[in-house]
Amino acid sequence: MLIGPKNIVRRLMRVGALIAIVAFLPTTAFADFQSDLDESIRSSIPPPNLKVPSWLLMDARTGLMLAANDPDAPIEPASLTKLLTAFIVFREVDRGALSLNDEVIVSEKAWRSEGSRMFIEAGDRVRVEDLIMGLIVQSGNDAAVALAEHVAGSEEGFADLMNQTAVELGMVNSHFKNSAGLPHPDHYTTARDITLLTRAIIESQPDHYGRYAIPEFTWNGITQKNRNPLLGRDETIDGVKTGHTRSAGYCLVGSAKKDGMRLIGTVVGAKDDRERGDAVYSLMRFGFAAYEHHALYPDNEKIVESTVFKGAERSIALGVSAPIDLVLPKGSGKALDASVELVDPAIAPIEAGAELGTLSIKLRGETIVSRPLVALSAVDSGSLWQSLTDTVRLWFH
Repeated sequence: MLIGPKNIVRRLMRVGALIAIVAFLPTTAFADFQSDLDESIRSSIPPPNLKVPSWLLMDARTGLMLAANDPDAPIEPASLTKLLTAFIVFREVDRGALSLNDEVIVSEKAWRSEGSRMFIEAGDRVRVEDLIMGLIVQSGNDAAVALAEHVAGSEEGFADLMNQTAVELGMVNSHFKNSAGLPHPDHYTTARDITLLTRAIIESQPDHYGRYAIPEFTWNGITQKNRNPLLGRDETIDGVKTGHTRSAGYCLVGSAKKDGMRLIGTVVGAKDDRERGDAVYSLMRFGFAAYEHHALYPDNEKIVESTVFKGAERSIALGVSAPIDLVLPKGSGKALDASVELVDPAIAPIEAGAELGTLSIKLRGETIVSRPLVALSAVDSGSLWQSLTDTVRLWFH
């Protein structure tokens, strides 16, 4: 529940039993792995012991890395590259610079693309929508090249756009040379960067994300199934993309949503299709078994009220400027408390956004979150009479 004005103690307020959460258990038995979670708030359930060289599990809502092994190691992305190609194409559609019904004239270069294909022919006029299906479902290299040329005029120009977009998304350890993921010494990324890209797709392109779960697509009389081995295995899984070359091994990014929590799992360098599918699936099962998501406080909504002196208003609503969302272990316990420390006295004029206190969330007496409480509106100075009477009140405050 939210802290309400009736619960205020002037300088310090504690709210017991704020929400039912997990009691955190000792974590001394963990295997060596990386996580954004402090050891004191990690689940007692250890992550799976995967044999792939690099992997990562992320909570999509918060962007927290729940567990990972060597997530920043340079990798060859293979067809995971097509996630960035699709992201750019969908962004152009959303901007109105491109229509799904636009026709693309297939070049000879696109037609001659090596590797996986959707089997478009040189000179064909193919809708952007169909090329996207060939890109995502069939993992067509020919579709990737055709879309890149249509968006940027050339695949080389599109590669420049890919690298600009990667910087915008915080993919700091990535560089791209082509739209399809063909091997090149300067074409690389990391498990972390690919996971960040996938999170951006899910968050910023929800109207398009459903295409990543389409099981098959037919073009030119040829039906090809989606290569994602997770689709259909579990009703919670709804994406995302595979990648494979001889040098890259078998790669997979998967996503699943359960009980309001969405996870993204990435594995690279698996030995075969089954291993990559099993590895991501085990990450999902671990994540949902070990953790749960708690949306405690939304942004810009009243949490407490503070008394105002010398103002046109007698009180002001305070809240947080960014949501407080926590990923916490499942299991047992109701051990979360919240405390509010207010600026006292709060004297007008007060600008909207002014920091007038601190909200702290504690687990078993240890602070795990501390955020400023800000004014949700402005309060102007009151009348001269108000100023005089409040001056007297402050003498006895």
